[in-house]
Amino acid sequence: MISDGREIYHDGVVKRLIQFSIIWAVVGMVVGVWLAAQLIWPGLDFGQFWLTFGRIRPLHTNGIIFGFGVSALMATAFYSVQRTSNVPLFMPRLAWICCYGWQVLVLLGGISLLAGWTSTKEYAELEWPFDIVITILWVCFAVVFFGTIATRRIRSIYVSNWFYGALIIVIAMLHIVNNLALPVSINKSYSLFPGAQDAIVQWWYGHNAVGFLLTGGFLGMLYYFLPKQSGQPIWSYRLSVISFWAFTYTYIWAGPHHLHYNSIPEWVQSLAMVMSLILLAPSWATMINGIMTVSKAWRKLSVDPALKFIVLALAFYGLATFEGPMMAIRSVNIVSHFTDWTIGHVHSGALGWNAMITYGTFYYMVPHMMGRELYSVRLANIHFWLALAGTMLYILAMWGAGVSQGLLWLSIDDIGELSYSFNDVMAAMVPYYALRLVAGLIFLAGTVLMAYNLFRTMYGRHTVAVSPPLIIDELQGTVYKEEPREPSSGNAQEVPA
Repeated sequence: MISDGREIYHDGVVKRLIQFSIIWAVVGMVVGVWLAAQLIWPGLDFGQFWLTFGRIRPLHTNGIIFGFGVSALMATAFYSVQRTSNVPLFMPRLAWICCYGWQVLVLLGGISLLAGWTSTKEYAELEWPFDIVITILWVCFAVVFFGTIATRRIRSIYVSNWFYGALIIVIAMLHIVNNLALPVSINKSYSLFPGAQDAIVQWWYGHNAVGFLLTGGFLGMLYYFLPKQSGQPIWSYRLSVISFWAFTYTYIWAGPHHLHYNSIPEWVQSLAMVMSLILLAPSWATMINGIMTVSKAWRKLSVDPALKFIVLALAFYGLATFEGPMMAIRSVNIVSHFTDWTIGHVHSGALGWNAMITYGTFYYMVPHMMGRELYSVRLANIHFWLALAGTMLYILAMWGAGVSQGLLWLSIDDIGELSYSFNDVMAAMVPYYALRLVAGLIFLAGTVLMAYNLFRTMYGRHTVAVSPPLIIDELQGTVYKEEPREPSSGNAQEVPA
């Protein structure tokens, strides 16, 4: 409440989550650069078992996905759901518990990975005690988010909330099923699923974690902040809803394309390939919708670094969602599988899509919440070019390395033996790995600039007290006075009284 008794948005927790997300971004990318250097100079583990590649690689992925990524998703979900529901957060104290609890979880989980506690499952390495805590905190996230929607003052639910809602529901389902295990000690458990079944369940989880967390959740971010920043309404609301349902029903089947040429039923592999190709439709529909939304605001791109990041992220989203289905085709997969091409594909999405749209969103949110201009637009523009250069160099290096690996490993001599040994192939990778290291350093430098810029913008300031814009509530027949607010995004809910 403020002095006249009106409710205000709970943006303090949003600010804190943004700060944590930025810190995890820097820490996770420092570890990523170290990993890239280790592939050139293996001695960088200094003989310490906890600094070996196998220990710090999951530290990098967990820090980026769950520290940087999930903190950003919680921040943007809490920020946008209040404004699209025209009410403050439901149970704000629970939101704070969710905020700090998640950071402690990521920190202790990272320490456990360095200690060698691991389930060995990709993106699900944390052992069973952490899995239980994740479930509890995720329920807290769900209660706050869906509780806010349940208490909304308007009838419609904007499409960004559909994507955030799908993120929460589907990730909960995936996490619980994939982590069903029999504990044998505090730091070790065994999956309830045997052999090939365990592999299928793992990649049902693994790929859909990418689908609903790193894609679906960030699409929620896109659908709210792109219209806000461009000052244009979504080009086609109907297309966004169609894309949502097509995305939701198709993506869930695509995971087994990670298991081509493995000991799982061929029909499962074929189904995954077909559904992966079908995914092109909703993915590109979203990209086209975004491009058409910003088509009348191109001039703003020259002066607005936040919009630059968001539009560039949209381009990389289109690239990654085209490349993924192509790699699911068996004749392509036989070259790309188990190579650095897959690493390039992952990072075209992680750096080009997830990081870029998060950076653009943060450049929008922080000045708005602080009630002041961004500390330095010039630094933000430098960050943009560093991020673009780093991303392009990284994926080009990994594409080159991956295609080279695939072709060299498939090369056989006249008697059917491999033409090149594993050592021969890896020796040929050094130039590509050196370029990746340079690319990582460039991208990290840009992220450090952003951290400095945003923390200077936040320095010494509290979030501005903002009341929900009060409107005509068609459900309750109540008229609320409209208050000054941010420029309209064209959302169906933001209708003047």
